[in-house]
Amino acid sequence: MLVKTKAIVISALRYQEKGLIVKCFTASDGLKSYYVRDAFSSRKSTQKTVYFRPLNILEIEATHKNNGRLEYFKEVRLAHPYYAINTDIAKTAIAIFISEILHNCIKEEEQNENLYEYLETALLWLDTHDEVANFHLIMLLEITKFLGFYPESTTNDNSFFEMSDGVFIPYETISCLSEKETLLLRKLMVLKPDNATKVFHVSERQSLLKILMDYYALHLDGFAYPKSIEVLREVFN
Repeated sequence: MLVKTKAIVISALRYQEKGLIVKCFTASDGLKSYYVRDAFSSRKSTQKTVYFRPLNILEIEATHKNNGRLEYFKEVRLAHPYYAINTDIAKTAIAIFISEILHNCIKEEEQNENLYEYLETALLWLDTHDEVANFHLIMLLEITKFLGFYPESTTNDNSFFEMSDGVFIPYETISCLSEKETLLLRKLMVLKPDNATKVFHVSERQSLLKILMDYYALHLDGFAYPKSIEVLREVFN
């Protein structure tokens, strides 16, 4: 079946000498993997490797056979060429980190239009704004809404966040955050990218990043901590 859709690049892996396997989150079909022949050929090709940088937003025309094998692009172009994500060190670090997160989290070939729309909107915001030190934390938390384990939204003032059940409780258990960590999480939950400037100190960002990674690991079977996390920590240290 020939499909025209938008797609966000999750990963690109070189295959043999000239090929490339590209994993995308598509608006039409969720997660799909494609094989690009001669991606590293010396001759000119419409399927340039530059298209397949982490989190690039593409418009594609592709053959979807839906047989569990690799699919093939017929046409590829950038839907929204980035101004800064691929050139600004901080934004590039965020993009690589988030792409690893998505690679570890999204497993099903199933349409999720709401998640796609959120990711595209968030990435375009990242590309066009300067104050991004807390952006990855906000995005990590927002993604849990679509994965089904967003922390319980409640008006109670309980002092501890229970990680396993994702709720705020009045007493401390073995899987709870400390009172200080719980306050940080509450603070993060009310943030939006536009009001996140200089909200957290470096140490608080590092604490929140660890909390969120541990939270993902508790709720997603086989979740792998991103290799790029150390680069991200260095960039925002």
